[in-house]
Amino acid sequence: MSIWKKIGFFCAFIIPALVVMGYYLGGFWNFGTIVFVFVLIPIFDELVGKDPENVDEKIVPIISEELYYRLILYGWVFVQMAFVFWGCYVVSSQAMTSLEMLGFMLSFPLVTGGIGITVAHELGHKKGKLERFYSKVLLMTTCYMHFYIEHNRGHHVNIGTPLDPATSRKGEHFYAFWLRSVRDSYLNAWKLEFERMSKKGLPRFSSQNDMIWFSMIPLLFCLFLTLTFSLLKGQLLWEIPAFFFVQSILGFSLLEAVNYIEHYGLLRKEIAPKKYEKVNTLHSWNANQLVSNFFLFQLQRHSDHHAYANRSYQALRHVEESPQLPAGYPAMILLSLFPPFWFRVMDKKLAAWKGNS
Repeated sequence: MSIWKKIGFFCAFIIPALVVMGYYLGGFWNFGTIVFVFVLIPIFDELVGKDPENVDEKIVPIISEELYYRLILYGWVFVQMAFVFWGCYVVSSQAMTSLEMLGFMLSFPLVTGGIGITVAHELGHKKGKLERFYSKVLLMTTCYMHFYIEHNRGHHVNIGTPLDPATSRKGEHFYAFWLRSVRDSYLNAWKLEFERMSKKGLPRFSSQNDMIWFSMIPLLFCLFLTLTFSLLKGQLLWEIPAFFFVQSILGFSLLEAVNYIEHYGLLRKEIAPKKYEKVNTLHSWNANQLVSNFFLFQLQRHSDHHAYANRSYQALRHVEESPQLPAGYPAMILLSLFPPFWFRVMDKKLAAWKGNS
């Protein structure tokens, strides 16, 4: 992998820096991060183009173990935690106008949800206890810790079937998908934990049931933030829990927008009643735009990720025969917010791909 591509994975750190800069510059600068993500990155994607480079399979085991790539992810964990505390400090200072607060609140989850959950997703697929711990810490900051259970033991098993809440159906608009996926993913995580408890011969609500803790820990973290900044301010700050939960909802909504994009209309063949063909690179939309892939740790090479779930982000491959999105995730997220335009573009794209596959 070229040195420029290795350096490129630090691009993600630009986003929190822009949020901080926007706050201190004030005014409309608080919307600068939004403009950068949803306007400038898609423009850069078009100007720079796609990335055809794949890591040679012979060196995949070597590059997958390079400490350099893990340190970037570890570094993000500490940056995000500091960023959340800084966000609480900003909100507790009450120094923003309503317009500035709107820009700040819309920008903040681009860090905690847009990139933070992406990093949590990557770390959650690792085998090491430290990586998995870091994954849970990041998910805690957006009240979405159940994703750790449902994504790994649910979504990756049931992708492209009616059993998967994170697979969007053809003709289903994003808002209906959001409600179904948020609700059913949470309920399915409980179901998976109940099954795990049963296999271990434990009661459903055993202290070893992770969903009990995953449901409580974000609330306890929010309480800790509220008490800490209230004590520093000398008064009870209702703004802290309001800020924490709003940015959490917006943050995990970005994840659900990505889920919506990644699997829209793609289904696995049912080879027997409730038995489906093996997951392969044809069951996820692929996007190979170089710039947005830097910011998202190559999450857009999603087809390869589902075929090889344990493959590290730096080794993910572009798969030409996979269905290809017309643009990177930032542009596609915007498109998904406007269902008529989404259906016009993606239903045609889906039909064309199915006709050629």
